[in-house]
Amino acid sequence: MRRLLNIVLWGAVLALVPLAASAQEIVEVIEGWGLGLGAGLAVGAGFAVGLAGLGCGIGQGLTAGNTTAGIARNPGAAGSMFTNFILAMVLIESISIYGLVIALLLVFRIPGG
Repeated sequence: MRRLLNIVLWGAVLALVPLAASAQEIVEVIEGWGLGLGAGLAVGAGFAVGLAGLGCGIGQGLTAGNTTAGIARNPGAAGSMFTNFILAMVLIESISIYGLVIALLLVFRIPGG
């Protein structure tokens, strides 16, 4: 199962890299459709928030499940596990905040640097 997941993920990466490399052509296609650059920015903002939320949901689910299993196996270590759990959740949630920041940069067309 893990091998299949790796194949699917690497396939998606290899399929999306050429799209990122030809971003100017994609903008020209969107403008050719008469949608303007705003539609492309809105789609990009949606992908930024959506993928960040998806990644965070998966990460938080794995963290919560593994912490619960660890506490069930060793209830005496619940205090130290809970501290690490909260720290991990905060770090995972920061990823979704980065996605939101990227989406806001795209929507308001603020230069990133």
